[in-house]
Amino acid sequence: MKSIVVFCGSSEGTDFQVLVSAVKLGATLAEGNITLVYGAAKIGVMGKVAQGALDKGGKVIGVIPDFLMLKEVYHPGLTQLIITENMHERKLKMHELSDGIITLPGGYGTLEELFEMITWAQLGLHQKPIGILNTNGFYDDLLAMLRKMVTQGFLKKENYEMLLVDETVEGLLKKMKEYKPLPLPKWIQKDQV
Repeated sequence: MKSIVVFCGSSEGTDFQVLVSAVKLGATLAEGNITLVYGAAKIGVMGKVAQGALDKGGKVIGVIPDFLMLKEVYHPGLTQLIITENMHERKLKMHELSDGIITLPGGYGTLEELFEMITWAQLGLHQKPIGILNTNGFYDDLLAMLRKMVTQGFLKKENYEMLLVDETVEGLLKKMKEYKPLPLPKWIQKDQV
């Protein structure tokens, strides 16, 4: 993986360990010569992961729609800043620039980004590894809900297992590097992927 998109909150939340993990993730990506692609903000968890990478000399690409430029206060020290017209174009650009996806704690927007990427993978539109950095069990309840979806027949077990989860940066990156994607569904054509 040469680049990873990180989805996370524009707020800092209340768990200091989440911020520590975000900085560590950014630093680890930089040390591994992996480009960080993220939402361009200098605030919240987003700002911490970017600063962690930048402090170690990493390459950081921020992607932000023009209407969020003031609200999310874009980071002035980025390697590259890409401004999009809307949120959909933002997610598409982030996806295009990345070889893998990691989700840190965040709110509705973070979940929406995660679920769009995992849905695209389920449909066979990409085969990139998708991970959750589950700091202090932040996503435990969500994972329990996903398991309930499996037991009640709304989600296939193999699609649930596409989502890689670990509480440590090193453990998650190892799982992502070792990830073997499911075969593409027979109804997906090569030009659709």
